[in-house]
Amino acid sequence: MREEIAIRAIQHYMYCPHRWGLMEIGQMWAENVYVTKANIIHKRVHEPEHRYSSRGSKVFTSVPVYNDLEKYNLYGVTDCLEFFEDKKGVPINGSEKLYRVDIVEYKPTAPKNGLHREEDVMQVFAQKICVDYTFNCKSDAFIYYADTKKRIPVLFEDLYESYDEKLQGLLAEMREKISKGVIPTIRKGQKCSGCSMKDLCMPKLSAKKSIFEEIREIEKGKV
Repeated sequence: MREEIAIRAIQHYMYCPHRWGLMEIGQMWAENVYVTKANIIHKRVHEPEHRYSSRGSKVFTSVPVYNDLEKYNLYGVTDCLEFFEDKKGVPINGSEKLYRVDIVEYKPTAPKNGLHREEDVMQVFAQKICVDYTFNCKSDAFIYYADTKKRIPVLFEDLYESYDEKLQGLLAEMREKISKGVIPTIRKGQKCSGCSMKDLCMPKLSAKKSIFEEIREIEKGKV
């Protein structure tokens, strides 16, 4: 069986492979205002009062899902799953009624260009792979942006095979690096200004020392 990959790790890897490597392989982590803001939003979503049922629908947060097929072996927790009564849907937990399933992923800020960020879309596609497998359904997916208070549909049907191929490629890359214990290098053009890991990734040198002095001290075992 291939090593399990957490759904959330896919978004981290696509955003910055080096940052993902520091977290996944180097076991490092740091937070900043952007991470804190995202954590607050997700905490609110996952609070019990957000779970409710109304006529013809049920809403649940923090739903564990998985797909243990060899080509995926994914697992994770969705922000929100909404179940709506639908004659073309599927039974849930042995219920007599049938439901269609909607995935809702919460993000703090909308992208400046386009409807979605590529890494967010792939994260949601991985969720869909797991939700469809767990509930034996064909779910629809949405991303909710907290700053604009808009829910944007993510359409996979026409490009399903393309997304699936890319997902499997990403999983293969991640597993190879994990098995070798290799932290990817910083890719050219990577935007680091808002990254919470910036100081761990590129620590500032002492103002009183040149980079050459730092290297010499490291070689002598003084650092």
